[in-house]
Amino acid sequence: MQKTKTDLKRLANLFIEAGTLKKIARSHRQQFYTDDLSDNIAAHSFRVTLIASCIAEILNADVEKVLIMSLFHDFGEIRSGDQNWVQKRYVKVLDQQIMTDQIGDLISGNRFYNFGIEYEEMESIEAKIVKDADNLEQLLLEKEYFEKGVKIAGDWMKSPSKITRLNTDIAKELAELIITSPISDWWSHLWTNKRLKD
Repeated sequence: MQKTKTDLKRLANLFIEAGTLKKIARSHRQQFYTDDLSDNIAAHSFRVTLIASCIAEILNADVEKVLIMSLFHDFGEIRSGDQNWVQKRYVKVLDQQIMTDQIGDLISGNRFYNFGIEYEEMESIEAKIVKDADNLEQLLLEKEYFEKGVKIAGDWMKSPSKITRLNTDIAKELAELIITSPISDWWSHLWTNKRLKD
């Protein structure tokens, strides 16, 4: 498909705009009383994409669709910012308008835009997987903060709704494992005081 210079310029601008996700801190830092600058929308979206793609593979869902949905699930926050649960009570965000302005007519037959609408509707298995991944990523963050001594993160992590609001059984199982497993599990069996030789 041939693209005009103007189309390519808009695409380049989209790539530049995507880079600003690294600069947008997630808003729950206010409730956690933390100043963790590594917790930004780009980092969150990366782990959501990893989680969602693994769950999609297990459930034989459309992995490509899940990857695209995951990458774009918080893309609008570039323009609206991230709101925590208190802020959402008072702030209206025009998510669909933002998505239309960002990517609506950027690519002919734009699957990115269509998958974004599908995610907002939350009816397909792929959309539910991405939402589960979004919630699991938040749960992982709460677990990390809790094990670093942020008590309120533990309260959030242990809330019964953490599991009941998940859509898929696999996500519920993963949530239980995240809550009950130490964060050192991934490396604790790898420790050695001897360097491997060639």
